[in-house]
Amino acid sequence: MSPLDAPIQAGGSISGRILTEFVDGLIAAIPRIVSGAVFLLFAYLVIRVVLTVTRTVLDRIYPDEERLIVDLSVAVVGLFLWFGAALALLTIVGLGEVAASLGTAGGFIGLGVAFALKEMIADTVSGVYLLKDPDFTPGDRVETASVSGTVTEIGLRKTRIRDDDGELVVLANRDVEKKWTNRSRTPTSSTDGAADSTSSSTE
Repeated sequence: MSPLDAPIQAGGSISGRILTEFVDGLIAAIPRIVSGAVFLLFAYLVIRVVLTVTRTVLDRIYPDEERLIVDLSVAVVGLFLWFGAALALLTIVGLGEVAASLGTAGGFIGLGVAFALKEMIADTVSGVYLLKDPDFTPGDRVETASVSGTVTEIGLRKTRIRDDDGELVVLANRDVEKKWTNRSRTPTSSTDGAADSTSSSTE
């Protein structure tokens, strides 16, 4: 045996062991890979159905001119659903620690997104209440904390009021909902705020 034979044999033995371990690991991972692929297909179908239903519901709530809100809402819902699916997929394929780390980071990101959208959500919720309130309708003369005038339009995010000078004032619904008084109804129907009734007999 020449002096070079020993290193060559050692190198071949190491390469063979590495190849064997790789093949064994790949074979052992096949069930997880298959399970992950099946889960990914299932998640895709479920998320697609959820997003379709979400868009259908929001299309009925928001008018065409506020379609941007619908698109943004659907995108946010889809982002959270796919993020959750990705975490579940990592757990299925054996990367649970990575999934836990990403989940923690995702929680902070979610808080940031919620904080950024809180005003839009508050406007939308207030808009729903204003639209359903029979004492606050277009044509009514109302007084808010910042303006008095006639309601011309009530949207899900903004309310438009024409003031006494003829100027069209656009207010965020959350600001209107805090405190308003109807000045065009009978004393029994005058309203101060969305839920409190007051008398206007002293006017």
